[in-house]
Amino acid sequence: MSFLLRFTPETLGEPEETAPPADRVVAGDPRHLTWNAETLPDGALFAGVWESSPGAWRVDYEEWEFCTLTSGVSILREDGEPPVTLKAGDSFVIRPGFKGVWEVVETTRKLYVIRLI
Repeated sequence: MSFLLRFTPETLGEPEETAPPADRVVAGDPRHLTWNAETLPDGALFAGVWESSPGAWRVDYEEWEFCTLTSGVSILREDGEPPVTLKAGDSFVIRPGFKGVWEVVETTRKLYVIRLI
């Protein structure tokens, strides 16, 4: 068994298709695709690829997440803070307690690592 895991959507197979809960959508009809590449045995850490079509929805993070956008444009609007525009190549961390709106302006794909807290 190799201790190196390389992944792309093409090698991960069929994605899970989801959408934000209807009561959290504030604009558009965003649809998500998730290719989860790794889940640790304790279920507290995930890594993979996520993609969303345009739209906006309220988010309330209880987890810690590291992201790198590989395509698209999104705007994160943290409650009480100025909006942050993110584009392909940008990396960032969303900490537990982040509340606000995630808006996908152009279909966005990101690599993610999520740690449940």
